[in-house]
Formats: sequence, C-alpha cells, structure tokens
Amino acid sequence: MAAIEMKNIVKQYGDGFPAVNDVSIDVADGEFLILVGPSGCGKSTLLRMIVGLEDITSGDMVIGGKKVNDLAPRDRNLAMVFQNYALYPHLSVYENIAFPLRLAGASDSEVDQKVREASKTLELDEHLERKPGNLSGGQRQRVAMGRAIVRDAEAFLFDEPLSNLDAKLRGQMRTEISRLQKKLGITTVYVTHDQTEAMTLGDRVAVLKRGVLQQLATPRELYENPCNLFVAGFIGSPPMNFLPATVKGDSVELPFGTVKIPAEKAERAQGKGLLIAGIRPDHFEDASVVDNPADEATFDTTVDVVEWLGNEAYAYIPFEAPPEVTKQLQQLERDLDGESLRTQLVVSLDGASQIKEGDQAKIWVDARKIHLFDPATGENLTMDPDKAGTVPGDNAMAKAEQAGEKQDAVQPAGAAGDAKTTQ
Repeated sequence: MAAIEMKNIVKQYGDGFPAVNDVSIDVADGEFLILVGPSGCGKSTLLRMIVGLEDITSGDMVIGGKKVNDLAPRDRNLAMVFQNYALYPHLSVYENIAFPLRLAGASDSEVDQKVREASKTLELDEHLERKPGNLSGGQRQRVAMGRAIVRDAEAFLFDEPLSNLDAKLRGQMRTEISRLQKKLGITTVYVTHDQTEAMTLGDRVAVLKRGVLQQLATPRELYENPCNLFVAGFIGSPPMNFLPATVKGDSVELPFGTVKIPAEKAERAQGKGLLIAGIRPDHFEDASVVDNPADEATFDTTVDVVEWLGNEAYAYIPFEAPPEVTKQLQQLERDLDGESLRTQLVVSLDGASQIKEGDQAKIWVDARKIHLFDPATGENLTMDPDKAGTVPGDNAMAKAEQAGEKQDAVQPAGAAGDAKTTQ
C-alpha cells in the first residue's frame, strides 16, 4: 500500500488543449478517492497517468514517496480494473485470477494459496472452474477484482467498473467494492461519471470540470457546501434547484415570495444585485406536515405535477427566470453533459403529504440551507470554507471556462473531446 501524490499534473495533446490542467491531489495511504465529472472532464486521463498508460506533459506523479513519471506501467506495481473486465475467455476463473502470478513466476503453491484467498473474499469458490462466458456481469467484474487482489499491488485503480451492469447489480457491486476496500485497507482511486457511486463509495471525492479540479471534499461536504454552481448542479439527485434571487436586509426575494435567511448569509450577499439561489429538493416540505412552520419560511404556490413514490413525493412548480439567470443555467446544462435544468422548482415532499396536481399549496423551505451564487462567476457566496474540503485557487472556474473556449476553437462543432480524454 502507498500514498499517491499528484503535483500540478498537466496533460496536453498535439492541439494544445489541456485535457488535465494543473491538478494537485494527495491520496492518503489506504484512502478511497473518487474522481468524478461529466464526459470529457479528464478523469480517465488522470487515472491513466497514475498507472502509466498516458505520458505526463508536466508535473510530478509520486507513488509511495517515489517519483514515477518515467516508469513503465509494469514497474509501478498498481492493479487496474477496467470497465470491460478484460478477462481471457479461454481460461477458467481460477486461471484468470492466477494469470498475473504466473506471469511473475510464482510457485504453484503460492498461486493456489492467493487465488483461493481472493476467491473466498469475493465469494467465487463455486465458479473457479467456469469460463467467463458463463458468468454474469457482476461475477465477471469480481473475477477482474480478484486478479487485482492477488498482485499485492500498492494501489487499486478502477476505471468506471460498474457502467456495464444493470441498476440492481450496480447497487450490489458498490457494496461489495466498498466492503472489499475497507477489508484490504488498500489505497484506491476510482473513476466514475455516476455521482451516486461517488457519494456512496468515496472517503473523498474530486470533482473535475474540463480538466480542472473544482473541489476535493467528503461526500457530505460536497453536498452541503458546494463551491460553485457546477459542483452544486452535478452533486445530488434530483439536482439542486436554481432560482433568481435578490437579497434585501435579512431576506431573499424568490419567484414565489420572500424568505428570511440567516444573518451571516445575508451579509455575504448584500449589494450583489441579482443572484442565483440554490436549494436542494429535500430542503422543502409540505407546510402541513411540518411542526409549527414559521411564516417567513413558507410560500404559497400552484403545483403543476406530482410524482408519488410511496415513502416520498416530488412536486414540480414552474417559474419564470430573467435572461441573466437563464443564460447561466443553459451554460451549466452544457457543462453537466446535457442534463436538463428547466426553470422549474422540484420539491421533495413527505409521503404523507396530500398535495395533488393543480393544488394551491403552502410549501415550507429550510432557509438555513439556501445557497447564493454569483451569476457571473458561479461562485458560492455563502459557502462555509471550513466545511468545504479543499477548493483550489479562485481561478479554478476561470481556468475551466478558458479551457472550454479553447476546446471549442480547436474542435469541430459538437465534439466534446471525449476521444482524447478517454471518457
């Protein structure tokens, strides 16, 4: 096991576009780090530079205290698990797991011991004589993980290992990977575009946008204290609501009414003019099921659509946004890889709520959880820096925007750079 230090890592291709742009991340020994972001953000490129499959343009990659920039992949002692399993179809499960040991010249007794230990850990004992073609997707991925385990590698690297599985299997495999990593205590870097995987698996999560690190924090810190509009929009499902807002005194004017907010938040946003308020769906509630809701934290509105899911419901409430806000939301939609951000409020309601489509409803909002963003820069004006993990310099958003402009200039319309960043 070993710590991984990425120091000012840059990856540029022939056209000068920085697929990874000055990224610095320290992964502690035994830590489970997630690299997450939309397609084309550079996360797989960064992983490939760790393992040695991509050259580093500038910066230092340090593993276990040793600079490895010029080391071949076979000399880095890292185990990589790919999206497509990469199993040998003509070999049994036993021999697939044993392959790296046989390649290293291990004795038959050592091979047998390590294969059977890995098989027991991954619950593959009854499948050892079967061929990969006769296994399910989840079983194949466990075989690929077994092959990584027997190598006694310094770190595990996962490149979107669950994206080929159906939703139910993904949930099961998430649990298995998390349990396995904790049991082995091995340093792990895991790439995914699925924010659910990021939030449920990682000790810390690094959010990337156009090759630039936006925020490095725990899942809770990202959810509760996003540093900018991009992180706020990417983390959370359903995504955060974004509304035009104006702060006056200790209150914020929203499309549905005026809500009183904490004094420290109001102070940070004074005199800023038109802002974007960010409120997560679960920070709303049907006022009728809230004990003693304060009048200054409620508003009346007409509900357009209700989706009842049993334990909860989602209410959809359309609103009009001024051009400045609409423009920023359209850009954010592009940054988030096309995820639609309509000008509508998504409200999470308790399953006991009786609100129906077309009802005039009283909705309560937890004003303590409201974020206020600058529409021009995307900066979260109300972020608590002590509870936001690591936010790289103030120029992170500017770098991402500059990279995007350059990318648009060097690529045909509609291209997203995915081929180059191997997403």
